[in-house]
Amino acid sequence: MSVENNKELVRRYFETIEQEKYDDLKDFCHKDFVFYPQLDKPYPGVEGLIESEKKNFDAFPGFKMPIKAMVAEGDLVAVYFIFEGRHTGIPFAGVSATGKTVKFSLMMLLRIADGKIIEHRSHVDVHDILRQLNSDA
Repeated sequence: MSVENNKELVRRYFETIEQEKYDDLKDFCHKDFVFYPQLDKPYPGVEGLIESEKKNFDAFPGFKMPIKAMVAEGDLVAVYFIFEGRHTGIPFAGVSATGKTVKFSLMMLLRIADGKIIEHRSHVDVHDILRQLNSDA
């Protein structure tokens, strides 16, 4: 696939996540897909991605995460987002719903193989999220 095709695949993948169409994610993921939230703790398979991330997204129903920048080279696509959501859902990292709006940046690095996403690495500052949830501002 071309770099532009890889970017379009990744764009559609994140739109599917933002629309909370978790069952459709398998259409974007390689059979050997692995998700790495934060460091190198792998969650194999699209089911691992859904299990890991759905609980985070369920804490912020109706969240938005527009892509602010995307860079691709070879089989890699890097994406920068601004996530914004109101904490009205399930607890996040042990913090019960606060009703507060959080806004934070995310960086993702994805690798493409055979026209599908085979690896998704996520980098986010969870302490920034918790600071916003626990602040009085």
